[in-house]
Formats: sequence, structure tokens, C-alpha cells
Amino acid sequence: MALSELHLALIGAGTAGVLIVWGYNVWQDRKHRREADRIFNGSREDALGPGAAETRDEAAHAPPPVEELRQEPTLSGEADPAPAGEDEQADAAAAHDVARVLDESGGGDEVLADCGDAVADCIVHFNAGSPLAAPLVFSSQRSWIGDIGKPVTWYARVGDGGAWLALTPASETSHLEWAAGLQLVDRRGAASLAEISRFCEGVAALAQQSGATVEELPDLDETVARAAALDQFCAGVDIQFVLHVVDASGGTFAGTKLRGLAEAGGMVLEADGIFRSRDAAGGEEFTLASLGAERLDADMLRALNTHGVTFSIDVPRVSDGKEAFERMLGVARQLAAGIGGVLVDAQRAPLADAMIAAIRAKILELQQQMRDGGIDPGSPRALRLFS
Repeated sequence: MALSELHLALIGAGTAGVLIVWGYNVWQDRKHRREADRIFNGSREDALGPGAAETRDEAAHAPPPVEELRQEPTLSGEADPAPAGEDEQADAAAAHDVARVLDESGGGDEVLADCGDAVADCIVHFNAGSPLAAPLVFSSQRSWIGDIGKPVTWYARVGDGGAWLALTPASETSHLEWAAGLQLVDRRGAASLAEISRFCEGVAALAQQSGATVEELPDLDETVARAAALDQFCAGVDIQFVLHVVDASGGTFAGTKLRGLAEAGGMVLEADGIFRSRDAAGGEEFTLASLGAERLDADMLRALNTHGVTFSIDVPRVSDGKEAFERMLGVARQLAAGIGGVLVDAQRAPLADAMIAAIRAKILELQQQMRDGGIDPGSPRALRLFS
């Protein structure tokens, strides 16, 4: 018997319904897999759920060979060792030159053992025929510095073989030996071929205009590849973990009470409206901010009633991640007890011990990866690369 149009329509509708249910189940399965990967496989989202700010590109990258990142800043062409007596005289003379230069420049220039960072920077050296003044250098870079989206630092050597100085636009000293460093990576990604090329061309042009001699320009393709590899490595360890404390009844609590509890936990309200806990060296351990968009300044706190607060630990920028996490967890629990609140994840579910253990283990894993790659967590190098 031939099927009527009604029968055919009913069969089609039933088939479509089955496909929709099957598709929904597949979507749910993939969603849960993504959530698991987000926590345990190196995603840079909030490891407790969606909602935290991204720090680098969405794609996860495998780290490059560790050896590629196990370099320390060095200077080529080291002189043969001098006799002990000459070494002492040279050290004394260099110290005197540094003190004199800093006194003349107002003490604003940072004294360094080396110039730049062979891991984080692209470095170009040049030697001037006669002393080159710092104001001239900073004035000359204006024609090209705006084309580069990464920090550029100028360095100059004090005297003949003395210490290096990291100069600022306020510097007024003159030097024969110079270097410029382009930071290759930050949280926006790697420097591009166009940026690296513009930097090298700009430094070379400046040197030529001042009668200086450039030692050797870096190979562009090699530098671009090095920047990409470093960015991949950094992306793989760039995670911030957050914990939330909310009122247990779903209500609000007063900002004045929040401030008292935060300060009792050793946190300080800083100029940007965020409470911070810092280690003995002044490095950031973790932060505390309002769960909403409110800025936590002294005036706002007097009138603030908030539904919750967010604790955050920026793993690459903390020197001892495990210790900082334990401190953050302790302060968060004290604050929750003080306001009658509860410690929750991004979906407002109470934070389970299993999740806390997973976060703790992940922090240890990530920071060890950084050390193996030549980037100590919380070090000056890490603070630059994860800025």
C-alpha cells in the first residue's frame, strides 16, 4: 500500500527527533570533555569553570625542547683573565664609574651584570666612535618605536669593560658601548616578523647616523622562530586559578567587614583597588577583588554591599605557587567564616576537597615545567614574559 503524505511527514519528523537527541548527547559529551581538558590539560581559562580572563591565544601549544630555553644571558668576546692585582683594580675602577654615573643621572639607571636577556630578548650591540648621549638615542628612536608593540630597552656600558646600565628616557649620560633589547614575548603573544625587522632596522639606522658600528644583526627567521617557540612554551603554563567566597544565604555583606577580614589575613588594599598579599621580597602571592565590577577603594568600601569576592593566584608570576595557594586558601576560608559565607567554584558549587587537591597538584606541575624550561616562577624573566 502506498504511503500517504501524512505517513511520510510523520516518519520524517520521527527521524529528525532522533537525530536531534543524538546530536544533543554528542554536544554534551564534547562539552564535558572540554571542561576536563580545561582543568587538567593546560588550558588558560579559569580552572574552576568558565568566566576567567584569557591570558594568551585560545589554542594550547606543546612546549618546545627544553634545551632551547635553557640559555642564560651572556656577552660574547670575553677578555682573557687578568692577573689578580689587575682584577682588583679593575673592579674598584668599575665600581667608582658606576657610582659616578648613577650620581650624574640621578640614580635612575639600573646597574646590571649583563645587558638584556638572551632568552626573552632580541639584542643588538653597537659601538660608537665617540661617546653617544642617551637623550640623542631616545630622541632618534621616536621615528620607529611606535611601530613595535613590545617593550624596547636601551643598555650602555660604563667605561671600558664596566657594568651595564639599563637606561631610561630621563638618562643624560654618554657612552661608547651600547645595546638594545626587544622583548620577544608577552601575554599578547610573540613579536611578529615585521616588529623584529623594524627594530633591527631602527637600531642599525641609529647606529649609522651616529657613526657607530653594529656588531652583527640577528637572523630574522631564526629570531621569529625563537619567539614563536618561547610563546608556545609560555602559553602552555599560563594559568590563573580563582576561588570565590559568596554569602551562604545568597545575600550581600558589607565592604567594611570585608576590609577588616582581608587586612587580618595580611592583605593590603593597593592603589588599583585590589587587595594583595605579598611575600617577604615584595612579590605578589595572590589577590582579592569584588566578584562584581566594583572597584575596592577606601571610599567605595564604606558603602559597598557585595554578593561575593574573588581570590586569584597568577601561577607564572608567583615564586612559590604551593605556598601562595595554601596562604590564599587559608585566608579565603577565614573570610568565608567571618562573613557567614561559603567557598565556591565558578558555577557557585561548594569547592570540594578533590578540586582543591587537583589545583594544588596542577600548580606544582606548571611551576616545575617553568623551571625545567629556564624560567623561574616569579623571577624578573617570568614577570616580563607574563606581563
